Amino acid sequence: MSVPGIVQSTLDGDEIAARVSLGGEDELFITPRSSIVYRADGLLSDESIDEFPHDADRLTLSEGRRKTRFSLEYALDGTRDFTVPSSKTEAVLHPVLAGILNGNGITDPGETVAQTYRFSELTLIVTSDRLVKHIGEAVWDGDFEQYHFDDVTNLSFEDGSVATQIVLEVDGRPQRIKAPNDEATDVSERLKRALFAYHDVDSLAALNDAVGVDDEEDSRDDPTVAFGEGVDPLDANPPEPDDRETVETGRGPSESESPPETPTSARARDPLESTTEAGTDASVGSVSDSSSSSSSNAETRSEPTNATAGTTEQSTETATVANGLAGSAAVTESESGSDAGATPGATSDSAATSVAKSPTDENTTGDGFEGSGFQAATPDTDPELLARLADLEATVAEQNDLLEQQQRTIEQLIEELRQGR
Repeated sequence: MSVPGIVQSTLDGDEIAARVSLGGEDELFITPRSSIVYRADGLLSDESIDEFPHDADRLTLSEGRRKTRFSLEYALDGTRDFTVPSSKTEAVLHPVLAGILNGNGITDPGETVAQTYRFSELTLIVTSDRLVKHIGEAVWDGDFEQYHFDDVTNLSFEDGSVATQIVLEVDGRPQRIKAPNDEATDVSERLKRALFAYHDVDSLAALNDAVGVDDEEDSRDDPTVAFGEGVDPLDANPPEPDDRETVETGRGPSESESPPETPTSARARDPLESTTEAGTDASVGSVSDSSSSSSSNAETRSEPTNATAGTTEQSTETATVANGLAGSAAVTESESGSDAGATPGATSDSAATSVAKSPTDENTTGDGFEGSGFQAATPDTDPELLARLADLEATVAEQNDLLEQQQRTIEQLIEELRQGR
């Protein structure tokens, strides 16, 4: 990736050791002498840079929900700070803290910082040559402790329910460091790798053998060793008692078992079945007889009189259709058992009325507007109304474009604010 020109002019021959993206085009550049925060041209600010030398006396972090503020205190310039998104805190802290250790002469040239850990008010920094520990609100200041790998004489770990203790012996004196269990594995692995690489070993046992202190003389004077291994403990595994013989006794069928169910007659098993079937047959027969008599009576009443000899073929067909409809209506009334008292003549008049529907009713049937008081749109719609609809559609489209532009502007403003501008 190319380096912005405004940053290139500030390097003054220094090489960029690391660079961290802060979101968008904003970046953090780390050099051996300073940390450079680059801000690209945006809505809230123009293109700019801020340089923070690594010879700071103190580094403090103020973490918020969206932003984290890095405050560096200098002997002459006072306190200077910059902000980064909260999601970039760890990515920014590691190279900045490595630069401060180098700028204050704590780490040697060529020494690299492997990992940085923060556990509440405890900060651990694992380098290729040492372990740096700081306790306090600040991430780093003058009140720090360091343990060079040349002075390490033993390394062990004590597991706990909440935290794991890292026991690092320096010149025979144990230094205990507590790390939460969810991160203790990573801390121990990083520390072991750094120690293995520094002492050129490949296991923890080999490391302890290589850096351990010879304690044979001390063990001779130890009273616990002089008495040997001690008294054998009581046997915790007494002989087992003889197995008891288990006898299985057979049992006959349970007295509570009920005898098999004996078959019963269809009449006794379902007393309502025969009554229901008989009632159903009687009802069907009654409906059939009633339907037959009603149909014959309707046909007898609706038979044409033939009083006029000049009846046309069209009137005969109309009468036949009416008679058929009347017969169907009579059968329906008889089957439903209605007590409304309607006469066959009234039924015939209703059927005839249904046949004589107007063409207008047939055309409007099924258009979806029955009984609503509205009429379906037709090709004869007012042209002025169509023009107004077209204007409204164009206006809505313009408003949508404007809203999309405003949305993009708001999102850019939010992104710049999250980047710490």
